[in-house]
This record gives sequence, C-alpha cells and structure tokens, in this order.
Amino acid sequence: MKYFRLLLTITLILFLSCDRISNKAKEGINRGGEVVGESATEFFDGVSDGVDKTLDCEIIFSEELLNKGLKKGVYDIESQPVGNNNKLILYIIFEKDFSKELIAKAYNKKNQEIGRTKVMVEGKAGDAIYFDFLFDKRTDIGYRNKIVIE
Repeated sequence: MKYFRLLLTITLILFLSCDRISNKAKEGINRGGEVVGESATEFFDGVSDGVDKTLDCEIIFSEELLNKGLKKGVYDIESQPVGNNNKLILYIIFEKDFSKELIAKAYNKKNQEIGRTKVMVEGKAGDAIYFDFLFDKRTDIGYRNKIVIE
C-alpha cells in the first residue's frame, strides 16, 4: 500500500509537470508564431511599398493646364476586359473654373508614344473630380511609363 501511494504521488507529480511543460511549450510556440507573423507582415508591407514605387507612372500636366489652375491628385491604371492596362483614372483638382477637352498621351520607357485619348474635363474652382481616360484597347500602359496631359 505504501508503494502504491508513493507510485501514485510520483505519477501525479510527473503528470502535472508534463502538463505545465506542455503549456509553457505552447506559449513559446504561440509567441514565436506571433513574432513570425509580425515579421512576415512587415516584410510584405515593405515589398508592397517597393513594388508600388517601381510600378509608378509619371503623370505630367502641361504648363498651360497648370497655369489654368489644374492640379493632379492620385491616379490608377486599370486593365480592361481585353487584359491591357489601358485606362487611366485621374483625380483632378480645380483651383479655377475650367472647361476644355484634354488630350492624354501615353509614352513607353523609350519615350515612344503608345496611345492617346481625349476627355472633356469640366469643374468649378474648389472642385476635385475623378476622370477616366480610356485608351485604345491595344494600348498597354506599362510600369514607369509617362502620361502627358495637354
């Protein structure tokens, strides 16, 4: 009976010790997972920022448009069902009343024109509006290309 109690006590101590060790191991693994998750998120955020900078196009307003009170805001290049990146979405800020048809010309990295389109742009002083410049379906605005708005 004495041996049985001793054996039971030792078994309980070992069981409880293993459970505590198991919990500590789980906590360590969870903490390690959190650190890896945070690091991975920071890594992918950095990659995303780098890709955004690499994929930027240069949007240039003519001197005439700048003098007439137009300012460029954010932009996006979208692909159409055909699959080419042929749509420029441009946020235009109006410092003065403006109404005129604008021409957008797209150039590749070799500064060769690859497409152009016209859009009627109207706005009152203080307005800021998104405008869609849809190029020919064969135009493919690549990365680091230039778009001149005249």
